[in-house]
Amino acid sequence: MELHCHNVFSNNMNDSPRIPFDCGVSIEDQLYLAYEKKIDALFITNHNTLNGYKQMIAYRDNHEKLKSIKIYPAEEITINTKGHILAYGIYETIKPGMDIDETLDAIKKQNAVSCAAHPFAVSNGIREKAIKCDMIETFNSNNIDHYSNIVAEKFSSDNHMISIAGSDSHVLTTFGRCINSLESENKLDSILQEMLKRKSKILKAELALKEELFEHAYYMLSASKDHLLNYILVHHPSKFSLVKWTLDSFLSKPNSKLWKILGSLGLYLSKRVSKKVNMKGHNPYVFEDRSWKTLISMSLYP
Repeated sequence: MELHCHNVFSNNMNDSPRIPFDCGVSIEDQLYLAYEKKIDALFITNHNTLNGYKQMIAYRDNHEKLKSIKIYPAEEITINTKGHILAYGIYETIKPGMDIDETLDAIKKQNAVSCAAHPFAVSNGIREKAIKCDMIETFNSNNIDHYSNIVAEKFSSDNHMISIAGSDSHVLTTFGRCINSLESENKLDSILQEMLKRKSKILKAELALKEELFEHAYYMLSASKDHLLNYILVHHPSKFSLVKWTLDSFLSKPNSKLWKILGSLGLYLSKRVSKKVNMKGHNPYVFEDRSWKTLISMSLYP
């Protein structure tokens, strides 16, 4: 099973006026890769929408070699604190922006299963409130800071929660990076019931590569360039020229040594913040607004 992945239908659904483009993976490429990787069950977890689910089924049903892949409905829901919850087996989209209890009630009303996505990620995890969910994602491929996954695993063990691993794939190369196995009929009800009985196992859990995170960043910025510049022009007009120059410079030579160094620096600073929050007890909500100023200042002091 692939339990956490995105495709182009995640675009414009993350409630960001600045960077609305989230994933450039087509449903065709995703399905053929699932076939190559021998994935039996595929849950599409696009941000705040069920779009992509029916479209994938329609495409699969028109291609004989893909018909063995079972595709099931799911959604990654953004709650009011910007944390993310995965909903497996829903049949109607659950709106974002509700608090955690309202969101979980909406999932239960559809007899679906909830899972705390990357719960201890600094900017979009629900942290200890993961205990309210049916399951917890203890390994997320994008948590290359390591600490987020370490704390999630410990929290899961301490609270005897059902644990899964998620690829959280936004680029094609990370699809299937995490695989969960289950002895069950390949039917939605059976899969959900057996998962809740603690029958699933994490078969594969591997981190994304730094280059793959850079690839995702390039897609988001290149696809969202006009939206980002319009936002800057309206809200920060004095910075428009600088932002435009920076974007143009990065997009024209994303693999230059300068941008590789700056990208690596950003990941290093994020890792330091994660260590302070997850291992040293610092305020876990400091980076909710994804502020570079906050990130840099927090990462630099002892």
